[in-house]
Formats: sequence, structure tokens, C-alpha cells
Amino acid sequence: MSIQTENISKLVERRNNAKMGGGQKRIDAQHEKGKYTARERIAMLLDKGSFEEYDMFVQHRCTNFGMEKSHYDGDGVVTGCGTINGRLVYIYAQDFTVSGGSLSITMAQKICKVMDMAIQNGAPCIGLNDSGGARIQEGIDALAGYGELFERNILASGVIPQISGIFGPCAGGAVYSPALTDFTLMVKNTSYMFLTGPAVVKSVTGEQVTQEELGGASVHASKSGVAHFAADTEEDGILKIKTLLSFLPQNNLEEAPKVPTEDSVSRVDDLLNEIIPDNPNKPYDMYYIIRSIVDDHNFFEVHQDYAKNIIVGFAHMNGRSVGIVANQPKILAGVLDINASRKAARFVRFCDAFNIPLVTLVDVPGFLCGTQQEYGAIIVNGAKLLYAYGEATVPKVTVTLRKSYGGAHIVMSCKQLRGDINYAWPSANIAVMGADGAVNVLYSKDMKTAEEPEEKKRIFEEKKKEYDDLFSNPYQAAQKGYIDDVIEPRNTRFRVIRALEQLQGKRQEIPAKKHDNLPL
Repeated sequence: MSIQTENISKLVERRNNAKMGGGQKRIDAQHEKGKYTARERIAMLLDKGSFEEYDMFVQHRCTNFGMEKSHYDGDGVVTGCGTINGRLVYIYAQDFTVSGGSLSITMAQKICKVMDMAIQNGAPCIGLNDSGGARIQEGIDALAGYGELFERNILASGVIPQISGIFGPCAGGAVYSPALTDFTLMVKNTSYMFLTGPAVVKSVTGEQVTQEELGGASVHASKSGVAHFAADTEEDGILKIKTLLSFLPQNNLEEAPKVPTEDSVSRVDDLLNEIIPDNPNKPYDMYYIIRSIVDDHNFFEVHQDYAKNIIVGFAHMNGRSVGIVANQPKILAGVLDINASRKAARFVRFCDAFNIPLVTLVDVPGFLCGTQQEYGAIIVNGAKLLYAYGEATVPKVTVTLRKSYGGAHIVMSCKQLRGDINYAWPSANIAVMGADGAVNVLYSKDMKTAEEPEEKKRIFEEKKKEYDDLFSNPYQAAQKGYIDDVIEPRNTRFRVIRALEQLQGKRQEIPAKKHDNLPL
């Protein structure tokens, strides 16, 4: 055997060993937990044969606590690039079979390298997390590694899409990388995120809680809002990441790819003419309206289980990607509260950063009142959504379906927040408040002085009708130019798409600044 042949054989053998991570026994243990390995996840996510791996032979340099006796090529993370549906992405996947996927300084350097390449080459970066946290044996080096990683997350924000998939443990400082990315997906029953685990919580507060109760997928998808998606299985999670990417551009200088559709632009839905109940206090389902107006009735929701009184997500309209924001009358009457405001603001800012037009469907009675909301800073949180819409320079098309009252009217992409095209249905009510509340404020003195209950009722009904005639319709707003047109509901798809086509060449800038000071 020649030296060259021998060298090649050693290379092949070393590559095969590296691909085994921590060895077959640990791979089997991973499978027994219902989890895939890092390489298996990458294979599921990327187009077949497209993965180009970097730094396969990197090893840690730690000599503390006997670490010099144990080395694995790759050092607990698989990094590289590949394609998803033919589009370039950069990826890293932590390998739990090697030191529990714990982060070393060399592992951090591998991740930072692909993140730098993603920023430089303008492609999304996907991180698949499955790690026990910082490698304790490395001390400050491991912490420095996290710092380097977080800095890359910050620099990449608004430049390239960043997606985090949590496919196992993610605890301590490790949680801040997913928190800094654009979207976080968790897998039910096998992934969790928290700063301090159940044992620490019990020792400090005395509270007994399981890992799932403290930081499982369902908790973060419905209560904290940390997770944008909760997948039933890893396969489901991988599919969700692929679907999400189909709506996104490669970077902030490009537009999302156009998707061919046979769904007619002029398709109408006669049921929309009847969907708004005669009783203004009766709910209806906003999901029907969303699916009615988007291409092929296909809506990809974000934060589905969190702050359900507002709906956000992606769709295509005439093949172009759009971000949908809509109040949900079925939940809390569609009122805006702290969580709904934060949820929508974050989504609006993402769409603006990546050139995705915004379509806003409005039916909002106001902001939720009460001490809990005020003490929780509903003022500042509501201002986040206000700020996000006012700052956004992407095309913005707003359709007011029914209620649009008070400060909530302003917040939901009104004309004064540089809304480009603002439509209203004939059922729209645009006012400071609803008729009942307005009459009680404006004519409280008259009703107090009324001697008979019948007289009080007569005054109330008379003034309510007067108020309704004036404001319980979209025409006063239209007369003043705050509404560009009152449209027939059945034609909403056509009118919104035509508005978006008109706005394709929109150019709008904000004053030069180092950065804004978003209310936090």
C-alpha cells in the first residue's frame, strides 16, 4: 500500500469515527429517548447530498479535570452549510452524544465561524440546540464562548433570518442565543428551556416543579411566549422550519421568493358579506377571513398558542409573501393586552426588517383595562406595537372590519402611522369608544337629572342613535381621508392584492440615526 493510499484510508476512517460522535452506545441512548442525533437532524432538514461540513476535526484544548484524556473530533457540534429547497442556509447542530453537547470555547468558535459566513454571504442561519449548557471544566473559556456566540446573534439580527430549534435541553446562559434569534421552535416532551433547573428552584424558593412544567415546549409556547412553535415530534419540527423558510428572504437586501399559484387574484367569497354579526358584541372567527383572502387558503401561523386575542403569521398573496396581523374577536373580544401587543410588535418588526409587506385586519375594541395590565406596563407594551407600525417602511395595507376604537385604533396600523392603503368594510366603526360608553360620558348629567327611568332610557337610546349615525360606520373617517376606500367584503382579496401590487416599488426611509430607542 502506498503512503498516499494509506493516508486516504486514515482520512476515511477518521471521518467515519467523527460521524459517530460519542459512539454507538450514546447514539442508542439518544434514540431510546425518542431523539435523533445531530447528523440525523441535519439530514432531515437539508436537501439530500447538499451538506458541506466544516471543522469536522476540531478538538477541545482543555486540560482541566482530566479532559486531556478524552477527545472527540468535532467537539460536540456539527457545523456547515447546505440547501433547503435549493436555497443556501448555514447550520449548526449540537451533538448530545459528545459531553452532553456542552459548549467549549472551540465548539463556540465552530458555531461563530458559520454564523460569520452566514452574515457575509447573506443566508439564513439555523441552530439546532441539544446541550447541557456550558462545559464546566472549561470555566471562563466556556462563558467567553457564549459571549462570542451572543454577539454574533446580535450582529446578525435584522441582516439574516435566524432560527433556533430546541431539540433537547437548553439551560442556563445557553437560552439567550435562541432568545436573540428571530424564531424559536421546541419539541414537546423532549425539549426544555430555563435559566435555572428544578433543583435550583426548589433550593432557592422551595417550589417543586418538573422540567416540563418549568420550561417545556407547551409552557413556552402558551405562557411565556419564548417559543414561537411547539412541534409534536422532531420530524414535525423539521417540517415547520422548512415551511417557515419558504416565506422568508435570504437576507435583508432581498425579497422572499415568489411562489406560483393558480388561485385567482379576483376570487371572491360571498360569505364575507355576511360574516360580521348584527350584534356588535357577538364574536366571529378571524381565521376564516384570513384563509379566505390568502393564496390557496394557506396560512402559516406564528405564536399560535400565545396571546390568542391577536393572530400573526405568514401567507402568500398572488404568490408574494406577506405578514398577517389580525385581532381575534373570539378571544377576549380581540382586545389588545400586554402579551398581544408584544407578540404583534415583534412580528411587525421582523417583517419590516426583511422586506415582507404587512396586511392588518382590524377588529379591536380597545386595550384591556385593570390593575394587572397597568402594573404590568400595558402603556409601554402597547407603545411597542405603536412604535413597530410607525417605524415600518414596508408596504402596509390595513382593512378595518368592525370595531376600531380609541388608542387601539391608532396602534393597529392607522393612516397616521404611515399606513399606505387603509380600507374599511361597511360594518366598520371607527371612533374614540363604543356608543354605550360614549353616551354615558357625554350625557351623564342629562341622565342623572332625568326623574323617571323611562326618561333616562329615552335619552340614552336617542343619544346612542345619534352617536351611531355619526360614528358607527366608516364614512366619517372616509370623508376625512383617513380611510382610502370602503370596500365590499367579498372583494377583499382582490383589493388587498391590487394594493400590494401598487406598493411594490415603495421607497420610504426613516431619519438617519445610530439606532432607535424602542420602548422596552
